Amino acid sequence: MSTSDTQESISNFGQHMGYSLAEWAEESASIALTIADCHLNSAGIMHGGVLATLIDTACGYTLIHNPDPAKRRRAVTLSLNTQFTAAANVGDKLLATGILKGGGKHIKFLSCDVKNQHGQLIGHGEAVMKIL
Repeated sequence: MSTSDTQESISNFGQHMGYSLAEWAEESASIALTIADCHLNSAGIMHGGVLATLIDTACGYTLIHNPDPAKRRRAVTLSLNTQFTAAANVGDKLLATGILKGGGKHIKFLSCDVKNQHGQLIGHGEAVMKIL
């Protein structure tokens, strides 16, 4: 399934946030977002909730990938840990890349790095998710 085919599957929340699915493959997914004024906190830098959203979304897409669109998977987040390593500002182009680390039949462990257009690490996260 190509990313253009899956763009329709971006949730209403995702459309509101303005992110897009940049890459989607078995055991990996990347979410892209250009930081806008609406993503800023009162200090004028990216709100931490935006970073958490990107990490959760990249990990979720990583887990639900299935090359057969008729066999769409669903998952829920059980735990999400985030580390904030640098600020992001208006105009920064972020890429959150989730990867599957392991797990059992239904419970999976994933990680995600969020980098800006210069390759600088903006944040990192670990997720535990359950396939429904």
